Amino acid sequence: MTNSIPTGPRSVAIIGPYLSGKTTVLEGILYTAGATGRRGSVNEGNTVGDSTPEARNRNMSTEVNVATATFMDSEFTFLDCPGSIELLQESLFVLSGVDAAVVVCEPDNDKAQALAPLLHTLDALGIPHMLFVNKIDKATITVQALLDALQPISNKPMVLRHIPVQDGDDISGYIDLASERAYHYQPGQASEVVELPGGEEDAFAEARYGMLEALADFDDDLMEKVLEDITPEKDELYANLTKDFQDGKIIPVLLGAAEQEGGLFRLLKALRHEVPSASAAAARNGTDSATGTVAQVLKTYHTQHGGKLSIARVWAGEVKDGMTLNGQRVSGLFHMLGAEQKKISSALPGDVIGLGRMEDVITGETLSDNGADALPTPDILPPVYSLAIAAVRRDDEVKLSTALAKVRDEDPSVFAGHDDATHQLVLRGQGDIHLKITMDRLNNKYGLEVTSSRPKVPYMEAIRKTIEQHGRHKKQSGGHGQFGDVHIEIKPLPRGAGFEFVDKIVGGAIPRQYIPAVEAGVKEYLNKGPLGFPVVDVAVKLFDGQYHAVDSSEIAFKTAARIAMNEGMKQCNPVLLEPIAQVDIASPSEHTPKINAIVSGRRGQILGFDNRDGWAGWDVVSAHMPQSELHDLIIELRSATQGTGSYTASFDRLQELTGRLADDVVAAHNEEVAA
Repeated sequence: MTNSIPTGPRSVAIIGPYLSGKTTVLEGILYTAGATGRRGSVNEGNTVGDSTPEARNRNMSTEVNVATATFMDSEFTFLDCPGSIELLQESLFVLSGVDAAVVVCEPDNDKAQALAPLLHTLDALGIPHMLFVNKIDKATITVQALLDALQPISNKPMVLRHIPVQDGDDISGYIDLASERAYHYQPGQASEVVELPGGEEDAFAEARYGMLEALADFDDDLMEKVLEDITPEKDELYANLTKDFQDGKIIPVLLGAAEQEGGLFRLLKALRHEVPSASAAAARNGTDSATGTVAQVLKTYHTQHGGKLSIARVWAGEVKDGMTLNGQRVSGLFHMLGAEQKKISSALPGDVIGLGRMEDVITGETLSDNGADALPTPDILPPVYSLAIAAVRRDDEVKLSTALAKVRDEDPSVFAGHDDATHQLVLRGQGDIHLKITMDRLNNKYGLEVTSSRPKVPYMEAIRKTIEQHGRHKKQSGGHGQFGDVHIEIKPLPRGAGFEFVDKIVGGAIPRQYIPAVEAGVKEYLNKGPLGFPVVDVAVKLFDGQYHAVDSSEIAFKTAARIAMNEGMKQCNPVLLEPIAQVDIASPSEHTPKINAIVSGRRGQILGFDNRDGWAGWDVVSAHMPQSELHDLIIELRSATQGTGSYTASFDRLQELTGRLADDVVAAHNEEVAA
């Protein structure tokens, strides 16, 4: 069994929860690889990535950072993904173009559950991934305790590659179980190789045996050696680690302290030897036999000075500056180092590159020079939080629409559109932070100030009682007057039936040309009923009336119809209707009781729960909930489930709302109208 180093450029996603230290890991990797002359600091705001004002102001990644570096003759492009669960869409697009992923986490049992969505996604996509336990120098639990918390959230065995070295209460380094070497952390520089510390022999032997046992499950020869207590050769051990990782059978677990440069050289060595070549990912997505040039866009940026930049993975053929892909000319070809662009003339399979000024290209799009079939793209996450927005300056309204289109170009999980029911411009996304970042981007990049507020709920109203009503409009002001006279019946319809107009005029009581005007007057009134909201599920029958040969007109009959509706609807026992949504909430099973309590506390009706398909240890709770209770539901769900809870919602029905809640809605609406 050999362990040759894969050739060609490779790409690695760096992912993990918020505050796990991914950006610091990237900085250390780039410094260790010699791509930068100094290691930037998140707190000092001088990192290669996170260069935008939105990221700097929050000390967090707000979009994918791309950096290409060479380590010991192996070229890698690292794609550092935002850690916030609200920015998960960025990771989903990136993962379609990587060969492997490094999942960064903290040595904290309470934060282990936050890795579940990431590990499940990587498993589903078949992407080899390893775990880098960062901040090990600050650990308050044992590594084994962390693995015990992590293993249940993955269906693949986690194989420990390192164990920490204790120096009193502090962790001063680690022992590599494969190389059988010990390393001492040296802040600001590479770790130092030291003698195996005394007193660590038993811990080392036990951990190494555990690693061999895990690997032996996938190799009969190794299993025989383990059973016969024969120590395998290091080359054989490394070959097993590499093959099992590349085949997606194990999740190697490495330790480090990125702020001290600890473990990063070892991480890079593991990536160099074990990350498969780009051909493996090409086979996974079906481009291994592609002809011509094929690439796929992983991320879109709109830069302030350089225009549109599309980050793409080359799968087949050669991309050259100036060539035409999808009918568009490539105007500039780059390797990226954060915001810095290094111009190149061509790119080969495996390269991750920036393509300049391809204005009509979108994130996820397959690019080719011969009409190649489109590659799969990730689903766009459904929005779970919304805000009504408006430009502070009225003159910016048209400019705002253009800017929002560019923002969605960069982040397809942002939705913006006018709500026909509430007449508001509504911004929808993955959470409060997500939308605030979007609004900051509008301000910082496009100079647009926007205000935001809680979106209005599209309440409606209906009636409970049938009545007949007479309406007359008569006006004389010299010359031709105005005369229209109608008798109508107003009747409730079953919920969801909508509006119905019935013409029962006989004997020419009202001339045919005026009937449409009566219907128009009725519909006009229904836009705002006696409670102040649009009226639904009502039938209006026109059964009698009078006209004047000279003074009658369409406008007169339209006005008469409005008068009849205005006087009659108040007598029909109007009732407020609120929209009810079908809601499906997904979370780890241990949180299901909390989910039930949240639903009940928000006037929801629990319909039941079931196992989440394909997610071991997860439930989906189904419920009916008022739309008014959904605004900040995602915030409470994430708080109660360590950031893992999510939901989908769709309109189910309109339902009567009575009592104090209805009175409060009507009163608030009237106050808003009066203001």
